[in-house]
Amino acid sequence: MDSIVRLRALEPGDIDFLYQLENDMDLWYLSHQQQPMSRMLLMKYIQEADKSIYEVGQFRLAIEKTKGGELLGFIDLFDFDPKNKRAGIGIIIKNSEQRNRGYGKAALQQLIKYCFRVLHLHQIYANIAVDNLASIRLFESLGFERSGLKKEWNFDGENYQDEYFYQLINK
Repeated sequence: MDSIVRLRALEPGDIDFLYQLENDMDLWYLSHQQQPMSRMLLMKYIQEADKSIYEVGQFRLAIEKTKGGELLGFIDLFDFDPKNKRAGIGIIIKNSEQRNRGYGKAALQQLIKYCFRVLHLHQIYANIAVDNLASIRLFESLGFERSGLKKEWNFDGENYQDEYFYQLINK
């Protein structure tokens, strides 16, 4: 069965989309970002995105619709640990009207396959705010198990928020 999305490497043409996403203050809590990012810095990031995950410990892929090629968001692997064969995973679909339509699930399924079949990881994990019910449903629907609670983990500018730790172990 063909997927509704495809994952691809970052391209220079993604700069405007990436610039808007990285400078949306409403999304900074997801990445713990605290300042705007310049186009120059983001272009340098895109230009260096071809480096191996073994070299830089992370990578980001674009999520685009299979039909029409519309860019929807990004999916990341971070904190890559080749010794212990694990990595963190994060995903964002930029526009709220594109969420809850199966795009994130299709992208996450593809990345899970890549992690287990190509990188031969033993596990992948996600950090999810306790009130992010859509992400909790998404990750749980693909077999991630909640294995911990990080109390008062993230400060949102007014209050500390709890965060769940989810894991998917490659059996």
